[in-house]
Amino acid sequence: MIISNFFIFVYNIGEIKLERNYYAKLIGRLKMQKRIFSGKFYLLSFNIILLSFLFCPLVGVAQTDPLPSWNDTSTKKYIIQFVQTVTNPGSDDYVEPEDRIATFDNDGNLWIEQPLYTQLAFAIDRIKAMSPEHPEWKDTEPYKSVLKGDYSKLDKNGLLEIISVTHSGMTTEEFELISSAWFKTSKHPRFKRSYSELIYKPMVELLEYLRANGFKTYIVSGGGIDFMRPVTEQLYGIPPEQVVGTSGVSKFEIRDGKPVLVKMPEIFFIDDNEGKPVGIHQFIGKRPIFASGNSDGDYEMLLWTTSGPGKRFGLLLHHDDAEREYAYDRKSHIGKLDKALDAASKNKWVVVSMKRDWKTVFPFEN
Repeated sequence: MIISNFFIFVYNIGEIKLERNYYAKLIGRLKMQKRIFSGKFYLLSFNIILLSFLFCPLVGVAQTDPLPSWNDTSTKKYIIQFVQTVTNPGSDDYVEPEDRIATFDNDGNLWIEQPLYTQLAFAIDRIKAMSPEHPEWKDTEPYKSVLKGDYSKLDKNGLLEIISVTHSGMTTEEFELISSAWFKTSKHPRFKRSYSELIYKPMVELLEYLRANGFKTYIVSGGGIDFMRPVTEQLYGIPPEQVVGTSGVSKFEIRDGKPVLVKMPEIFFIDDNEGKPVGIHQFIGKRPIFASGNSDGDYEMLLWTTSGPGKRFGLLLHHDDAEREYAYDRKSHIGKLDKALDAASKNKWVVVSMKRDWKTVFPFEN
């Protein structure tokens, strides 16, 4: 109130620049204008107003770090320089707000994917929860091995079967309740924390920084769309309609007199590898100018993004921090990073070193 009244009374002084090197002028001018204080406003002591003004935060002077969980490396500078360039109307590389599209992979790029994909961990827990109703699973693969905790025999076909069984036969609303409840109670085997806590703080800051500069952020992931959508807004600030992912077939039915969508076992669309540019085209409708991933599954998305006209940015997150998270790349069976890593230099993608570029990994570290 004091500050707002102060500006009302000194309005005739003209525009005042709030910078420290103007203090001397301000004090002089304020003393000259002291006589305008009269009547009920005189209750506001001139000296109190002056002191309040001198000690209040200065607009435009203090600058906060937009990426505080990032170390001050060249990687951070490249990101900030890109954003400043494409959002500066005076720049030749200026991009209109409606074209500032940024796409992010999810597994291993926004949340943890080791030692098992988060959605696979959910499916395995569902198999264990459903097993009393299926005694035959004790002698049938891949359920037999899963129930014993042996995932070494879980090949692609076995994985698809487990996902199909645990993600179908229920309505979309029922599945959302089940998956959301799992996020609240599940614990990661190494960190002993909920999977919802194992999101990368520096990447969340990057999402927020882009949105603060007029970008629209999307998730484009090989993960299941119905598994991600219920939690992405809470975790990343990305609403469900801005999530593109692998999806199964849904069927419209009337159950108990109410219309519902029932999840079927068949796959409708796989949003991975070459499917990512297709998904972007079909569900977003614009080519991104910023894309971020961490594995060979993101190669086509980064290539599609950075091959377009104008200023563009490709980001590749390299997991090289075994102490704070995991270290893996070319030989990993999850989140393999080989072809995309080799292509980074040629395509001028920025490779983020988790070990070198990040001050912190998870939010709970602070």
